[in-house]
Amino acid sequence: MNRTDAMTTTFSRHKTTWALATIAVAVLGVGLWSVARPTHAADDSKDKKKQGPAAVTITVAPVKVQDMPIFRIGIGTVMPTFSVTVKTRVDGQLDAVGFNEGDDVKKGQVIARIDPRTYQAQLLQAQATQAKDQATLANARIDLERYETLIKQDAATQQQVDTQKALVDQLAATVKADEAAVKYAQVQLDYTTITAPISGRVGTRLVDPGNIVHAADTTGLVVINQIDPISVLFTLPEDAVQDTNRAIAKTHQPLLVKAISRDNSELLAAGTLTVVNNQIDTTSGTVQMKASFPNPQHNLWPGQYVNVRLILGTYPKALTIPAGAVQRSQSGVFVYALNPDGQTVRSQTISLVQIEDGVALVAAGPGLGANDKVVTDGTYQLQPGSHVVLSKPGSAASGAAGASAASGEKK
Repeated sequence: MNRTDAMTTTFSRHKTTWALATIAVAVLGVGLWSVARPTHAADDSKDKKKQGPAAVTITVAPVKVQDMPIFRIGIGTVMPTFSVTVKTRVDGQLDAVGFNEGDDVKKGQVIARIDPRTYQAQLLQAQATQAKDQATLANARIDLERYETLIKQDAATQQQVDTQKALVDQLAATVKADEAAVKYAQVQLDYTTITAPISGRVGTRLVDPGNIVHAADTTGLVVINQIDPISVLFTLPEDAVQDTNRAIAKTHQPLLVKAISRDNSELLAAGTLTVVNNQIDTTSGTVQMKASFPNPQHNLWPGQYVNVRLILGTYPKALTIPAGAVQRSQSGVFVYALNPDGQTVRSQTISLVQIEDGVALVAAGPGLGANDKVVTDGTYQLQPGSHVVLSKPGSAASGAAGASAASGEKK
């Protein structure tokens, strides 16, 4: 081997040694990185555990001090203020009706006619008899005057005069009876024209024209219900009697009554209390009351069931919160209140008096004051001590707008 070949062999050996060293360093680095990686992940996990669960986004509302109504709640039935079954008062054939079913009619409006010819004839007969008796009476009075003149001349006896006076009195009574007969016949004739006794709305026609009707019929011709104003009959527990009487004595005015839909979603009408029944039903322990309501839009209809609120007075400067903040559990009624730090919440037991139009009235007591704020949205994720973040006004609307815009872009 010459010198040149020896140098080449030595160089190749050095090159291989460096390559092996480089590979060893790379392998060592990868191993160190693999060992160090899970350590960092464990540290991150420990940090997260130290931080605890994520904060809950909530919406809060302040506790307010305001006047609130005192009321009693009952269930009522709508009924017409007046209801009349129109009947005929004479027998005869129903010639015509003057209404359409479901019409509003006015008091005195003609709604039906009975064949009047029989009653017209009876009236004429009574008038004729009256005229005849009036003529006889007039002749008797003339004869009486003659007898009174003759007795002065001794040409007639006192007996003749007395007999003639009795005849005049008898005929005068007959004329009065005839007058009564004429009035009776006139009334009977007037009854052939049937008018509405009250203003209201007619129902379905019970008898068609052409039928023979009788005064003794029980069904009648049609029913008229007065529905404006309209009444609501409702009941309250017997202990409401004293509260109601005290409220009436205090205000000296009719108490306000509200009629509300059965699902409590709509105020149908506002009226006044008209009657507190004069006795308590001993079987149910309730007292019956009636209220009157203006009903121009016909929101109330006879036979309808409604919820009734009888307003007895006002709670001055009462603590109120939104109804959505009220929570219920087996242990009672409570709210989530924001702690003074503004970052956590607490469970606060409350004494709920009533809920009116989305506002809850809370009895004053320790634990909840006018400066507190209660959670109205996000309560399902909360528990005492939970960390919270207050939602920003309009964030929900912005999110909805963004979603709508994104949806529009997809389309």
